[in-house]
Amino acid sequence: MEGALIARDRVGVQDFVLLDSHTSETAFLNNLRKRYQENLIYTYIGTLLVSVNPYKELDIYTVTQMQLYRGVNFFELPPHLYAIADNAYRVMCSEYNNHFILISGESGAGKTEASKKILQYYAVTCPTTEQLQIVRDRLLLSNPVLEAFGNAKTLRNDNSSRFGKYMDIQFDFKGAPVGGHILSYLIEKSRVVHQNHGERNFHIFYQLLEGGDKDLLCWLGLERNPQKYAYLIQGRCAKVFSINDKNDWKIVRKAFSIIDFTEKDIEHLFGIVASVLHLGNIQFEEDSNGHAIIRDGTQIKWISKLLGVHLSILQESLTHRKIEARSEEVLSPLNVDLAFYARDAVAKAIYGRTFTWLVNKINGSLANKDSTRKTVIGLLDIYGFEVLDTNSFEQFCINYCNEKLQQLLIEMTLKAEQEEYELEGIEWEPIPYFNNKIICDLVEQKHKGIISILDEECLRPGEATDLSFLEKLEEKVGDHAHFVTRKLADQKTRKSIDWVDFRLLHYAGEVTYCAVGFLEKNNDLLYRNLKEVLCNSKNGIIRECFLLSELDNRRRPETVATQFKNSLMSLIEILMSKEPSYVRCIKPNENKEPGKFDDYLIRHQVKYLGLMEHLRVRRAGFAYRRKYELFLQRYKSLCPATWPHWHGPAAEGVERLIKHIGYKPEEYKLGRTKIFIRFPKTLFATEDAFEFRKHLLVSRLQAKYKGCLGKREYQKKREAGRSSGTEDSLLQAVLSSRSCCFGRFLWLASVLAWPAGTGKGSEPCACFFFSNFWISFEGISTSNLSDGIVVIHVPEDNKQKGDAILQCEHVFETVTKLCMLANKQSLVKVVQGSLQFRIGSGKEGTMVFTVGQEPQVFKAKNGQLTVVRPHPSAGDMTRAFSFCLTPAESNSLLQGPFV
Repeated sequence: MEGALIARDRVGVQDFVLLDSHTSETAFLNNLRKRYQENLIYTYIGTLLVSVNPYKELDIYTVTQMQLYRGVNFFELPPHLYAIADNAYRVMCSEYNNHFILISGESGAGKTEASKKILQYYAVTCPTTEQLQIVRDRLLLSNPVLEAFGNAKTLRNDNSSRFGKYMDIQFDFKGAPVGGHILSYLIEKSRVVHQNHGERNFHIFYQLLEGGDKDLLCWLGLERNPQKYAYLIQGRCAKVFSINDKNDWKIVRKAFSIIDFTEKDIEHLFGIVASVLHLGNIQFEEDSNGHAIIRDGTQIKWISKLLGVHLSILQESLTHRKIEARSEEVLSPLNVDLAFYARDAVAKAIYGRTFTWLVNKINGSLANKDSTRKTVIGLLDIYGFEVLDTNSFEQFCINYCNEKLQQLLIEMTLKAEQEEYELEGIEWEPIPYFNNKIICDLVEQKHKGIISILDEECLRPGEATDLSFLEKLEEKVGDHAHFVTRKLADQKTRKSIDWVDFRLLHYAGEVTYCAVGFLEKNNDLLYRNLKEVLCNSKNGIIRECFLLSELDNRRRPETVATQFKNSLMSLIEILMSKEPSYVRCIKPNENKEPGKFDDYLIRHQVKYLGLMEHLRVRRAGFAYRRKYELFLQRYKSLCPATWPHWHGPAAEGVERLIKHIGYKPEEYKLGRTKIFIRFPKTLFATEDAFEFRKHLLVSRLQAKYKGCLGKREYQKKREAGRSSGTEDSLLQAVLSSRSCCFGRFLWLASVLAWPAGTGKGSEPCACFFFSNFWISFEGISTSNLSDGIVVIHVPEDNKQKGDAILQCEHVFETVTKLCMLANKQSLVKVVQGSLQFRIGSGKEGTMVFTVGQEPQVFKAKNGQLTVVRPHPSAGDMTRAFSFCLTPAESNSLLQGPFV
């Protein structure tokens, strides 16, 4: 990680923990923007990964990239999703414990893609056999199947997951993936029967109509045109340019064959999908008694055939409700409204349970029969916080889920930080942060929370309505600081809340929920006689989904909200038992445009993803921490005592190193196994010094190597000269070898001023000058503005009669090589403002260094040579030279005072 810090002014820091203004949301956004504009979509907050959707293909997911991150320490390479995946895998293998990677963010932020990329990484980099390849294929191909049945186009995303998914990938003791298991959460069943304008139903319906062959559609009683089906056209966008339903159908069909679905399974599955479409086209009319009847029996005949249920019994169950009165059952006719409710309830029930069956079927194909102990890495791809124009029961559940996960994130991060400080023997300073437990309790607390109040209204006798539910909320939680309705609001707030709304102040901001539909969606009741029809179905999947034993249970089933709360509690328990990694996905703009960075939208996501709070926790006290061995290995070249080898404990070596560099006591702490650095600027200064030292060392190696080559060449030519007996050959050998050693790097520089009396017309003259010049120069000057100017000072009585002025791209390397080639101590001056140089015998000139709009070198009217530099660099040369090369370093390349 530290190697990229030299580019921080242009591309920002790659770990938000290293921001000086770590409490500033503006600084956070500025850093995110810098990186995004350079196509650097990943940034760390410690070990948490922030990912910004680029909305374009980036060449960073190749097999080469996978191999690059494989087995590498977490911070050695730039931030990447592969680093998160590899770190979890390596720790799991070495410590033999379980991990999970939580991927969160709003719809369209790239959560599903991130999950796929992690699966692909494990598929490529983990050990494999022919049998294991089958497991890998099934793991990968389970995604398109679940997406087809569980994803849909929404206003914010063309492939939005309308369910939560947690997948355990199981590994054997060799680290090979040998199985998997999937848990799904809260499939959005209401989408089956209703979509908002601009949205679609689940993908599978459109894929079937677009991609299914004629024979299949004929057998299902379907037409290819989606406009023919009421459940597919409410959003008025059945055809979407960005979605290739026909191609996606092919992928799903291929996946079915590999995931081990039989042809009978597929036949029954698509029979159910078609039945849902036929159900949506059933229309009810009112007879003379006000009862619902079905005039056109075409659709119901197809449903009867595809589900294998009795036609007349099905028709009766859609228009009548069975009521138990004492010891007998009575069929009560439904009015038109209730008949439509019953129709939609059947459609939602069979689709929702079929999705559960699908998940279980996939789990059966992924199950590992070996009973030996496995370790797992869990992937949680969960819906992000949702704030729509109209927020209903689904958004309430989704946002409650995000409250719980935010609570888990902060608790586990705080816990991990506190444990690390305690383990290292460093005093922990308590961190102030917003504890959203108060909001979680508002939603889930027994007998007092919103879910309990909602359940009471659903279960109580009498005429409960959405408005009576709202009144009960006002009565029981009306005094809560995070709850408000129109009745409870002040005059200013009242204008923005409708009479049927209630507003919750989530950790991520305010969300207004429309209470209309809460009771119906929470009850999700299927009339008993409809359930009896489905329990007797000849469709194998329906028969598995609706068991006859259900009919014997007279207890009312748990409500949807309670089921969701219980499953969420179970998920939290699962996650708490594992080591966490986090990926926070951000959507940069609403229009899915590459390169567009919407500050307002991103600021909102940064808030509700809890990124600033996570950063504050991570920065509690110290911005950077690293094991002694790793820190010493990287920076040992900055201290003569530790370079090239330190013989002793790493902790003592680090202590010796930082004292030599000059760390102040308030800048660091030494733990039991790690060094903790408090301020980013301290690390930046160390990194700048290391970068300079690295160039010095590389230059030294290059010079030695080229010197050896030159010496060999010289010796060959000298031997040739001696053999021929000519002095000319010997002289040519000397000149040639010096040209080899010196000319290679000096011709990279442009000479702005030559000392008087030297040749300029040919390379031999230049080589002759350079080969003699090193012995007599007395000093080197360069400016602090990184403008590339180097002045080589020569003695006044020297035949050269003037100083040499050079401009080059690599000042550090040039100065270093000059000193090495001269083979003597030299005075290096880093000047500010101006310097004096000798023009000729007894004459001096002045060079002025300044900052301007564009780089240039010119002679001013007063005769001064003026050098203009556009912008000063982040770390100037004075700091770099003085930090790296001090008089105390007796073995350094450049010994002497620094000005």
